[in-house]
Amino acid sequence: MIFGVRANCDCDDIIIFMIRRYRQTKIVATLGPASAPPDMMEKLFEAGVDMFRLNFSHGSHEDHARNVEIARMMEKKHKRPIALLADLQGPKLRIGTFEKDAVTLNVGQEFTFDLDAAAGNENRVCLPHPEVIDALSEGDEIFLDDGKVRVQITGKNKDSLSTKVISGSGLSNHKGFNLPGVVLPIAALTKKDREDLTAALDMGVDWIGQSFVQRPEDVIEAKALIDGRAALMAKIEKPSALECMDQILKIVDGIMLARGDLGVEIPPEDVPATQKRIVRQVRHAGKPIIVATQMLESMIDNARPTRAEASDVATAVYDGADAVMLSAETAVGAYPIEAVSIMNRICERTEADPNYKMIMESDHPETQSDSSDAITVAATYVAEDIQAAAIINYTTSGSTALRTARQRPDMPILCLTQNEKTARRLMLSYGVRTLLVEDVSSFAETVERAVSLVVEHGYAQAGNKIVLTAGVPFGVSGTTNVLRIADVE
Repeated sequence: MIFGVRANCDCDDIIIFMIRRYRQTKIVATLGPASAPPDMMEKLFEAGVDMFRLNFSHGSHEDHARNVEIARMMEKKHKRPIALLADLQGPKLRIGTFEKDAVTLNVGQEFTFDLDAAAGNENRVCLPHPEVIDALSEGDEIFLDDGKVRVQITGKNKDSLSTKVISGSGLSNHKGFNLPGVVLPIAALTKKDREDLTAALDMGVDWIGQSFVQRPEDVIEAKALIDGRAALMAKIEKPSALECMDQILKIVDGIMLARGDLGVEIPPEDVPATQKRIVRQVRHAGKPIIVATQMLESMIDNARPTRAEASDVATAVYDGADAVMLSAETAVGAYPIEAVSIMNRICERTEADPNYKMIMESDHPETQSDSSDAITVAATYVAEDIQAAAIINYTTSGSTALRTARQRPDMPILCLTQNEKTARRLMLSYGVRTLLVEDVSSFAETVERAVSLVVEHGYAQAGNKIVLTAGVPFGVSGTTNVLRIADVE
């Protein structure tokens, strides 16, 4: 259950955000033709969606602006903040077209990629990226159509690549390609991305997802353009990003592990270990991480997932992810509501497993060397020892709630904040429920308010205890310095 009080309003205008969620792991759903109608968005939200993803690879600005407006209307109706992620397309690497739209390939045959814009045939096709030709060398491989076709470079000149087909039986128009192990001299933000970024910020989205991140410089540029108007999420889908993950993580506000392209560019057997390592690294940094791509892909066409897919979602939860994401399942699938519902149930059931609690408790992040983090970590241990009904964080920026979330407590984290942007952004974070509150003048008033709200909304009852943290003086970010145990009467 999630709730809050809107700040700076008369008593008659107070809005209580309230909707029940029985899990700590959040759910992200991609909007598209299957889910864009207002009634479908609302059904997805009621089924368990915490964040909607606007995929700027598809749809017009008008489409996305309409979805933002619908989401904000749903906030008012259901009295609960909703997070919105604008996912930028990034530079899409695609081949050209064929005379007959597709060709058949044979293993071992020679095939040429060149800069000629003319339609291709069984022997050649346009590869309209001269920088790619420059970056590749003899012996390098190109993976096309999500790795279904693989070719190895046997020779090159300034305008073309000669290759030999290693695997695959055919290609069709505009198929994408990946270049494992190659860092391309391509900016992560295209002209289209810059236009989309401006539009998304003007729409008031909460998060920006940056695709094709290869190096820290990519996210530094995006961060400067965003200029504090939204939080920045780096999509990790290139091996080069894995190599400089520490630097990227220091700059961004969150991470999406996009296993689709990443799973093509690194060996499939490396994906599970990479997922566990990255989730742990991001969690320990106190930032939210989404595990994404192909989680319930069979549900694009089927009403039930495979057992392997259910296990994949559960694995992300066991790993400690803040959120799991649905892509085509809700964007173009035939069963979007069922996909959200089953993902919700998988998360709930996994979190109820005693093994899950043991895993979370066995890997608490180390306390950072500052008093705010020490207070937050202590609050988590105190809450566990006294079996508190909830942990309450009074915070302006949301940093205290993020510190609490990294500890993965098994009780709700209630974030009291005066900042609506903070409330929305935190909807992505593990276990966080946000409450928008008016100004408080003292810590005693904060405690009184918190006790009243947890009782009113069913988080606690008489005889329970809550643990509350705050900073004095109020309204100063990064000054968490008070911990209080309060009895609920």
